[in-house]
Amino acid sequence: MTGTAGGRHCARMSRRVSAIAALRFAPCGGEASRSQQGLALLAAAAAFGCATGGPVGDDLGLFDPPRDGQSSTGGMTGSPPGSGGSNGAQGGSGGARAGEAGANGRGGRAAQGGSSGALGGMSSGGRSAAAGMGTTGGRAGTASGGRSAGGRTGMGGSGGRAGSPGAGGAGGGNAGTDGGVVSCSGSVPSNGSSHCSSNQSGNVGSQQWTVWSSGGGGCLITYGSDAAFSATWNNSGDFLARVGLALGSSKTYDQFGTLAADFAEKKSGSGGGYSSIGIYGWSVSPLVEFYVVEDSYNGLGASGTKKGSFTIDGEGTYNVYTHTQNNQPSIQGTATFEQFISVRQSARTCGHISLTKHFDAWKGFGMTLGKMEEAKVLIEAGGGSGRIDFTTASVTAQ
Repeated sequence: MTGTAGGRHCARMSRRVSAIAALRFAPCGGEASRSQQGLALLAAAAAFGCATGGPVGDDLGLFDPPRDGQSSTGGMTGSPPGSGGSNGAQGGSGGARAGEAGANGRGGRAAQGGSSGALGGMSSGGRSAAAGMGTTGGRAGTASGGRSAGGRTGMGGSGGRAGSPGAGGAGGGNAGTDGGVVSCSGSVPSNGSSHCSSNQSGNVGSQQWTVWSSGGGGCLITYGSDAAFSATWNNSGDFLARVGLALGSSKTYDQFGTLAADFAEKKSGSGGGYSSIGIYGWSVSPLVEFYVVEDSYNGLGASGTKKGSFTIDGEGTYNVYTHTQNNQPSIQGTATFEQFISVRQSARTCGHISLTKHFDAWKGFGMTLGKMEEAKVLIEAGGGSGRIDFTTASVTAQ
């Protein structure tokens, strides 16, 4: 290029560089000023080239379209935008934080309420002697933040069992075999029939009566079909009067179901040297004479060997004895046999007697009855002179 043309060319290049700097890099703060400074340097370089005859303008590649990843001196000016990219990354980080704040701004997922409180336990009322005392319901369940479920209402207490019948005192009563009450204040009917003998038996209603004495002078009085009898004696030796069941000597006691008796008595006079009021009977195979002693003219007691004691609810506590009779009168003639005896620890004049429970208790002491011959309400007196009225006297097998 000639010198004149080169001078014109250099002048044009300088003007173009200045125009580009004005158009492409309008003032944008500190970053634009640095770009303008870069172009000014380029313009100076172009002028220098014109003065020295070096490459200028297009020969410098100033106006070539930039290629990806390449710049000449423009690469130097691209460096500040690179810093701007770094700022953009910071802005991105800020955006991420803003996103977290946005999540927080939504308040997060609503907290779920606490699970409902456990139901109060269902409480069973205690039994009570009356209709059963109701208990309060379980406490209402509680939960933090959740709905609380109320406790269930407690169940009322079950009705208590009726108390055992009390032993009848004077004018009182005791439970009887039929679930009723044995009256202790009754009286025997009038117009009875007397049976005066040393050894005699008969029937009254469903019961059998027997009178026996080792001496003379004693009577048993029956009253039609009523379960009642009276007895009188006057120095009659060993005197026995009794009313109850004849059992036939073919079955053991447990084959009869439940054997029981009711009695109520009023006595006067004396019973001689010994006496027994209560239940009396015999078994065979083995031959055994047995007693359940509830009362006496002479105080309660027995001779023989004490085997122990036992209690029947609602009836009393009894001492148990055995005694051997050698060559004594029996339902099989003169014989040697055992006596089984229950003696109540405190006397009573009326009540219910659970015979089967006595026999079971005896078995527990090794005292085994044979096949049952009889079980009857008894008065036995060893002399003296007296009278007894049984206003109730019955034995049942059910």
